[in-house]
Amino acid sequence: MRRVLLLVALLGMAVAQKPRVVIATGGVGGVYFYYGTTLAEIWNKAGVAEAQAIQTAASIDNLLLLETRTGGGTYYCGTVLPDSAYLAYTGQHERFRERPAKSARILFAMYPNYLHLVTREGSGIRVVQDLKGKRVSTGAPGSGTEVEALLVLQAAGLSPKDFAKQERLGAQESANALSEGSIDAFFWSGGLPTGAITELSAALARKGQRIYLVPLDPKSTVVQTFTRHFPGLAGPGVIPKSVYGTRADTPTLTFWNLFLCPESLPAEAAYALTKATFENLPALRQAVAAAKDTSPENAVRFVGGTIPYHEGALRYFREIGALK
Repeated sequence: MRRVLLLVALLGMAVAQKPRVVIATGGVGGVYFYYGTTLAEIWNKAGVAEAQAIQTAASIDNLLLLETRTGGGTYYCGTVLPDSAYLAYTGQHERFRERPAKSARILFAMYPNYLHLVTREGSGIRVVQDLKGKRVSTGAPGSGTEVEALLVLQAAGLSPKDFAKQERLGAQESANALSEGSIDAFFWSGGLPTGAITELSAALARKGQRIYLVPLDPKSTVVQTFTRHFPGLAGPGVIPKSVYGTRADTPTLTFWNLFLCPESLPAEAAYALTKATFENLPALRQAVAAAKDTSPENAVRFVGGTIPYHEGALRYFREIGALK
């Protein structure tokens, strides 16, 4: 009888060490969705979690899930843009003013998002200020794209009130709307390449048209104003012309994505999830092109910043020498 009870106890401990994890991602067509889905597969195969990925409106929604869906042995983690995470953690975002996202913890930095401002050649949109009087999608409600779009518009002295029409669509919906001619431009923050934009470029080419990405040059007034008002949130980057078939390379702003989990996730579980991720980088990179920038060195780039890392993740990075 004692042996049976001991076996039951050991089995119970094994189950307890394998948490249920829901990975909040983004819309289909965006890199978040494929990255999160692949992570869930890796974790399930490694036996470190019972994981599933879900589609969401991305960053802000993911932070809300992380903060509000607690208890019951299920932990909500998510892919999040740094600007959204910063505004939520500090209570500066309108949806977190009453309850800042103080339980958020970084497991690792993933890859840089490139801010895309997408239109077509001949639209009359060559700089951000040309969006005035146009039909524009600023990203899905609750997404990091929407946060970034509004910050860039603010730096340009614009707001959605200056548009002829504002839409709030995800990557795939925005691309479809531009292809169909129901909008003139859209914002998207994602890794390279973003599938929905690759498909849009091909769809426009079949119509004898060409995609155009509006440049956000580091020397421009818009980018300089943005950097002055929001220091540390973004850096310079370039979308090579080969990615979407544009005529030239496009300078833009980059934002390093974060993978966040709640502080309540046990340290052993956070350690195991992080370890499984970085021991299976070839599988992640094969499935998600943007994951080429997911590395132990890049993972710890925000250590010492405003949002703390999870202690379980830090233990892993110290063990492999990525963090001294």
